[in-house]
Amino acid sequence: MNHRHVIFLILAVLLFSCGGADSDSEGLAPVVLTSTTFLADITRNIAGDRLQVESLLPYGVDPHSYQPTPQDAARLSESQLIIVNGAEYEHFLESLLENAGGEATTLEAAAGISPRAEAESEHGIDPHMWLDPNNIIHYVENIRDALTHLDPQGEAVYRTNADTYISELRNLDSWIREQVDQIPEEKRLLITNHEALGYFAEQYGFTVTGTVIESFSSDASPSAQQIAELIEQIRSSGAPAIFLDASDNPTFARQISEETGVRVITDLHLESLTEGSPAPTYIDMMKHNVTQIVNALM
Repeated sequence: MNHRHVIFLILAVLLFSCGGADSDSEGLAPVVLTSTTFLADITRNIAGDRLQVESLLPYGVDPHSYQPTPQDAARLSESQLIIVNGAEYEHFLESLLENAGGEATTLEAAAGISPRAEAESEHGIDPHMWLDPNNIIHYVENIRDALTHLDPQGEAVYRTNADTYISELRNLDSWIREQVDQIPEEKRLLITNHEALGYFAEQYGFTVTGTVIESFSSDASPSAQQIAELIEQIRSSGAPAIFLDASDNPTFARQISEETGVRVITDLHLESLTEGSPAPTYIDMMKHNVTQIVNALM
């Protein structure tokens, strides 16, 4: 065997060994599965490169109407940590979590946040806590502690990353207040498809004048009487627009628009991130939504 063949064999062994090592290291990284894309983004900001973080739901899917698949059950059983919003948001996951098996720990990211008292007395718990970035600070602290419990050696990384991200969330809060300050107080009126913006409205001084669907879930339909009452609310309040999530069915909103002349804004992203612009991250999602709201109400 000549020297050229020996060198070739050595290089081949080295390449094979390197490839195998990378594959093994990736396989050893714990898998963290989140229910939604925005929770996956928040978790990645804390986890950095130490963990594999995946979202159960794909981009653009409304959790209220999602139908789980057999593959979802398999992914749950293969995960070491499952992160959900909580506050009765993930009804589609209840049976899957009961039957998933495995040894995964489930974390409710919203644990410790008090639900809106007014909403709780009317229609149950309003789960849309993430639409106030101040609540996300609590999410971050809960997720940081759960990741540390899963991977104690990464505690310093998770704490540093969490502190950095909390700083970004506080900057986001300041930015939202600056944008909202451009809107005269009497014009800070929101009509939404379903009851999703309550926490956002309370934090930033908006009034939710009405909703097309009187529910915390978009997976419902309004009655003729509810539509008639909303039309009267719009006429009496002077609210200029109805705000819909991009995944919402716009039929009823457009019917109301024909009766009242209000605009229908159809490209908010309240339940899911987007694959690329305009809402690839939680912070981008919030900035996009606020920009759409401010532009419509100015």
